[in-house]
Amino acid sequence: MQQIIGFVIIFGSVFGGYVLMGGTFAAIWHPIEVLVIAGAGLGALVLGNPGHVLHELTHQLKKIVVRKKYDSEFQRQLLLLMYELLQLAAGGLKALDAHVEAPKDSAIFQRYPLVLEEPKLLAFIVDNFRLMAMGKINAHELEGVLEQELELIHEELTQPAKSLNKIGEAMPGFGILAAVLGIVITMGTVGEGASSGEIAEKVGAAMVGTFIGIFLCYGLIDPVCNMLKQLVGEEASTMEIVKVVLVTHVAGKPALLAIDAGRRLVQLNTKPSFAQLESWITAMEGGDDGGGDSRRGGGRAKAA
Repeated sequence: MQQIIGFVIIFGSVFGGYVLMGGTFAAIWHPIEVLVIAGAGLGALVLGNPGHVLHELTHQLKKIVVRKKYDSEFQRQLLLLMYELLQLAAGGLKALDAHVEAPKDSAIFQRYPLVLEEPKLLAFIVDNFRLMAMGKINAHELEGVLEQELELIHEELTQPAKSLNKIGEAMPGFGILAAVLGIVITMGTVGEGASSGEIAEKVGAAMVGTFIGIFLCYGLIDPVCNMLKQLVGEEASTMEIVKVVLVTHVAGKPALLAIDAGRRLVQLNTKPSFAQLESWITAMEGGDDGGGDSRRGGGRAKAA
């Protein structure tokens, strides 16, 4: 909703101000120029990026439209999922095999559908629990491995925004390109005996191309790139939470302290307090979270 309001403000300010100054939409309605500018930008985007970047860009743009946020309920499910997995791992990492090999069929994972809907985060969780189960690894080694992986993931996730931003920066140039083509057409009419009024109209139409390019750059593409960067930051922060929880667990800390270490990395607008986290765990162990079992009982005692 906020994004819609933002676009309404942009369009209303630009085009509303234009009309208030006495302009008419007929004078700036030139779909062929939009075709030239937007088509050139799209072609440059396809030409300059591999298929997986374009696929990720499409995926991120869809998430912006849906705007599924990592809200407090998502954070609750992520932290409780990690707590359950750590409690299960306390009896031996081999006990996790059935869950990490097929997470979508796991009774534990099924209790946390918001996490299941995030394929990258889900893969990060199960892959690193597999890594821990393969052999003994200390906290320092695990932290180094996860930092390298997160750096690579972050680079791949931010590439679509970087690519789109470059196209946005090129939009004024494509607008000038469309304007030049319009001037070329206008000059061709001079020798055909066009009146000064007709020539002025065609020059004005040509200049619309420059306006469209600048508007697309600063009014549309730049805000969208900013939204993509924020989306990636939110997604990357969830993996940072998982990393800290796993490293703290491998360092020998109780499950509750490991989960609290992850809680501290939750973004401030959705960050639960320690008391709230404790209440979630108490409710889960008491069976209030749905699907509770006797295995979860006593988990807090172990963490104490």
